[in-house]
Amino acid sequence: MSGLPASATGGPAPRTGVRPAGLWNIANILTMIRLVLVPGFVLLMMHGGGTDPAWRSFAWAAFAVAMITDLFDGHLARTYNLVTDFGKIADPIADKAIMGAALICLSVLDDLPWWVTGVILLREIGITLMRFWVIRHAVIPASRGGKLKTLFQGVGTGMYILPLEGPLATLRFWVMAVAVVLTVLTGLDYVKEALRLRRAGRAAPKESAR
Repeated sequence: MSGLPASATGGPAPRTGVRPAGLWNIANILTMIRLVLVPGFVLLMMHGGGTDPAWRSFAWAAFAVAMITDLFDGHLARTYNLVTDFGKIADPIADKAIMGAALICLSVLDDLPWWVTGVILLREIGITLMRFWVIRHAVIPASRGGKLKTLFQGVGTGMYILPLEGPLATLRFWVMAVAVVLTVLTGLDYVKEALRLRRAGRAAPKESAR
């Protein structure tokens, strides 16, 4: 994700002593592609009432491409110093947009309970706002649990997009169940960390003024 510094994700530190990255770099282009895929995914997903297996497969392909670009744009941005102000804003928006679109479509089609969509979206939007709340004090690092949550969310949502039956349909239920549990648990961890960083950040000026 191009919006997060290396220290927040455990990746390599960006190169120093080079010119700032321009808007039209590969990381930002991948983010733009992900944004463009959102309305395309919705059209594919809802085509013909959302019941045609072929169109659901096309929708899954668009969702998979969006998830893959999410992995690569962040790696490229950190490795080649391609972090930009646009990326910091657009990348998290693109992340939430494609996942939110998929979950809402699935709930509209009665394939996924609305409470599942609500829990996931509330957590994702809330944590994003919390990151901005503490950003002047510190960056909340992406935890292993958060990365695992993202993996289960992506796999589970992708399995629901596909017209699966039998054992695979049962498996996707359990994958999504794990995703929901991880969503809640990691969300609580982020809240605790944000409060800790906020308190530490506000206490620092008082200590330096003594």
